[in-house]
Amino acid sequence: MNLLPASSRLRVAIIGGGFSGAAVAWHLAQMPRPERISISVIEPRPVLGGGLAYSSEEPSHRVNVPAIRMSMAPDDPQHFARWLTGSGELEHDPDAIWKNGDAFPRRRVFGRYVAEHLAPYLGSGLVRHVQGSAIRVTRDASGAGWTVHTSAGPVASDIVVLAATHPQPAIPAALVHLSEAPGFIADPYAPAALAGIGPEASVLIVGSGLTSADMVAELDRRGHRGRILTLSRRGLRSRGHPDVRGEPFGDFASPPATTALGLLRAIRATLTAARAANVNWQSVFDQLRLQGPVLWAALAPPERARLVRRLRVFWDVHRFRIAPQVAAVLDRRHAAGIFDTIAARLVASNDEDGSLAVSFQRRGQTRIGTTRFDAVINTTGPAHGQALQLSPALSSLAEAGLIRTDQYGLGIETGLDSRAIGSDDEAVATLLVAGPLARGTFGELMGLPEVARHAQAVAGEIAKLLVTLPSAQAIGAHAAHGPLAG
Repeated sequence: MNLLPASSRLRVAIIGGGFSGAAVAWHLAQMPRPERISISVIEPRPVLGGGLAYSSEEPSHRVNVPAIRMSMAPDDPQHFARWLTGSGELEHDPDAIWKNGDAFPRRRVFGRYVAEHLAPYLGSGLVRHVQGSAIRVTRDASGAGWTVHTSAGPVASDIVVLAATHPQPAIPAALVHLSEAPGFIADPYAPAALAGIGPEASVLIVGSGLTSADMVAELDRRGHRGRILTLSRRGLRSRGHPDVRGEPFGDFASPPATTALGLLRAIRATLTAARAANVNWQSVFDQLRLQGPVLWAALAPPERARLVRRLRVFWDVHRFRIAPQVAAVLDRRHAAGIFDTIAARLVASNDEDGSLAVSFQRRGQTRIGTTRFDAVINTTGPAHGQALQLSPALSSLAEAGLIRTDQYGLGIETGLDSRAIGSDDEAVATLLVAGPLARGTFGELMGLPEVARHAQAVAGEIAKLLVTLPSAQAIGAHAAHGPLAG
């Protein structure tokens, strides 16, 4: 490819090279006249596309969506499934095919799929991988450009896309006394994080969602035979997939509910109708997911806040299902009496010569009990509400008043065009947010299909600048002085 000099191309810097950032880069690279753009993806991992979710080498960590529903290309739902068939991966992993014919490959396989589709653009130079961590982001004094300061050196750009990874789970206050204990695992996806847990060790997993299930499956794969207890405030375990997939069922958008209670009533009524029609509940939640953006948009901010506060945990365990191979491990261990999930509130903890004492109060009880464990694993979920404090790059933007936390504590506030909203309530024209950190605006942005569609939309917003503005220099001038000014 004959590319123009970098100085005459629109420079886009994408902070984060997991699925969100890689998908934005891929969609940008496929735009007409790609010679007009220069794409830098800032990611410390050696390969783009894997991120936290899809870089795990652990064999038991599987995608939790059937391969036929996973795709970088929202307009081609079977994009990944076709690649998977020809990749040879299934020949080495016969357990990936479940009894209903659906494929749930290992997570690293999906990461390989994303990386292979980016490889041609990395080879041509259209996409550049800056292997480093973003430390600080500064805006030029004129407002016409940006500099992303990274551990690999500065990256100058005209547009910045924030596609940062999920923040590491926050350590619950009741467990801070264990933070330095050898048996406490704060980052469950760190390489070999569980390697030191012995086969007979008693294990407490704090949190009962997808990550918790991954940890049980990995321990089981490593030959662990001891007792595992998972604990969460409501004791709700992520649900599984149906034996037979059905089509989405119901209609929640004609018209959409305008209150959280109204939406709850509509869901319950639709579930009742589904049972009468012999339709599984998963089909109802599939329709909810598809109509999610419309439903979220129909709720006023106070109702959105009520939905997040009251119903989010119930939504999560039904929407984000565990792969059937993982569910089978949990069911087998539960039947054997070596795995259980309880609803309880953490109270305190203490490291007593390698024995981790954790005090908790079961839901509905007044007594506080203390149990000793050999290991405690923290899987409380990404600390999205603390993203601006935990990431140096995001923190620098927040301190400059260029981004702020959304009012629901889910991530970064944006407009409907995915542009960040600054402390002055104005959109920053050349600062966009891609992926889960924008879900305060768009609602459901955690599942891969929704993230893929959002990445495509963010790339489309950048494409509009290419259409309306003739050069990188003109883009800078327009952003500083014209109607696109932030």
